[in-house]
Amino acid sequence: MSETIQDRVIAIIAEQAVLEPGDVSLDQTLEDLGIDSLGLVESIFAIEEAFDISVPFNANDPTESDFDISSVAAIIRAVEGLVADQAA
Repeated sequence: MSETIQDRVIAIIAEQAVLEPGDVSLDQTLEDLGIDSLGLVESIFAIEEAFDISVPFNANDPTESDFDISSVAAIIRAVEGLVADQAA
């Protein structure tokens, strides 16, 4: 069975949070999961590598990024959009 984008993103986030993927819910924020700014940057790099995409994220000013990190679900939607754009 192939992994979905959602499964892969949750696995990456769970790894950064040192949690099991089943312990990560879509409505949680990275802060809820205990992921700090360094963990966020590492998560972004892991997502870029996993999906071979470039994430429009400014680590120096995350609020100025076009990449929504407000929740796990928002990150998944953003990655799905980037993957779809790349495939087009």
